[in-house]
Amino acid sequence: MVCVEQNCPDSVPPLCDLGKVTVLLCCSPPPEVKHGHFVYIQREIWGTDVVEYECQEGYTLVGEARISCRFVGWSPPAPQCKALCQKPEISNGKLSVEKDQYVSPETVTVRCDPGYRMVGSQDILCSENKFWSPDVPKCEKVSAEVCEAVFKGQKLLKCLPNAMEAKVALELHKLSLEIEKLEQEKRKLEIA
Repeated sequence: MVCVEQNCPDSVPPLCDLGKVTVLLCCSPPPEVKHGHFVYIQREIWGTDVVEYECQEGYTLVGEARISCRFVGWSPPAPQCKALCQKPEISNGKLSVEKDQYVSPETVTVRCDPGYRMVGSQDILCSENKFWSPDVPKCEKVSAEVCEAVFKGQKLLKCLPNAMEAKVALELHKLSLEIEKLEQEKRKLEIA
């Protein structure tokens, strides 16, 4: 003989009959959901309790909104209320996934347009507090000198037969730039 009782009111005893199982199921309170609350849709002492979850503003429901208590507990599992982040504004750049809102813990990658370089982290995460973490990066215009050096380097690399020679050429170019910079500083000191 088995009797099942889950947090039934004192005025409602569990029922058991001669070798047969009679179950009176009184549900435990519905699960609490962070950033949300539930409302009873149906509540019966000898029947099925049904609740519906809602989230606070700025959060979205993930999972089934309605759950019910049957036989051994609440089913399906309680939903979650996930933070919403607004689409970040990226001047001179693009996002890997374009949407109006993103759900925590969603991550997006920022890519800068040609001629711009990234200042900050390329990957940002919609966090539990509804903000992007780390901060949304910026795409800053690359100076003409840097662009010119890159184009010169690309032309040079196309002329070299293998990766090892390209690496040596790049190291030599880097050294020549450092020497040029030191010579400019030396001239400034001589003038002063």
